[in-house]
Amino acid sequence: MEYKIQAVKLAKELGGAKAAREGRLNVGSGSHTPETAMNLAEELALLRRQAKEQEKEIRRLKEENEFLEEASAFFAASRRKSARGRE
Repeated sequence: MEYKIQAVKLAKELGGAKAAREGRLNVGSGSHTPETAMNLAEELALLRRQAKEQEKEIRRLKEENEFLEEASAFFAASRRKSARGRE
């Protein structure tokens, strides 16, 4: 897999056609061309960014949820306290 990443980097630096002409672009066996290898690398980078953004959003939502739970407990205790005071 590492050699495919290096091939994509080389293709981006030199341009896919030039690297292929010079025989320095090896994306392994199969139907991967320099273009599809670059597309896969770009898609992988996009998915990693999205995962990072989603992790950040999850962290934020957990913090908000924790705050709301604490606020709810505070107000519930306050209601119980005021209800006992009326008795």
